[in-house]
Amino acid sequence: MKPILTCATLAVFALGIPATADAARNGFRSEPINSTDFEVIPRTQQFTDGYWCAASDFARRKLGADWKQRIYVLRGYGPSVTTGRRTAVQFSLKQPAGGPPPQTGIVTSSFVPGSSLTVSAANGRCNVRPFRDN
Repeated sequence: MKPILTCATLAVFALGIPATADAARNGFRSEPINSTDFEVIPRTQQFTDGYWCAASDFARRKLGADWKQRIYVLRGYGPSVTTGRRTAVQFSLKQPAGGPPPQTGIVTSSFVPGSSLTVSAANGRCNVRPFRDN
């Protein structure tokens, strides 16, 4: 009985440890580009809320942003500049210069450069379950 409990306990702890230090919930990872810009790269699924959740997590934990700080879309879907993966979205803590006026709010379904959410609003997307049509 004791070996079974030991194995079960080890399995629970192993499942709770993220694969990398920059791993966020929902299978996305974030990589810094510079001190204010970063990109979010999906590992498998690519749902909008997952990108925002990972951006919020990275801005809070790695860049020290507070909950009211805005996270701006720097560049929509495109190749990753830090990993070479095919798909990534770039974010920034600074409003992008030039371009269209920023779009702000709670409802953001695409990654238009200049659109933004607060860290708090982006974090609110972490518990949203992606819709699947199966």
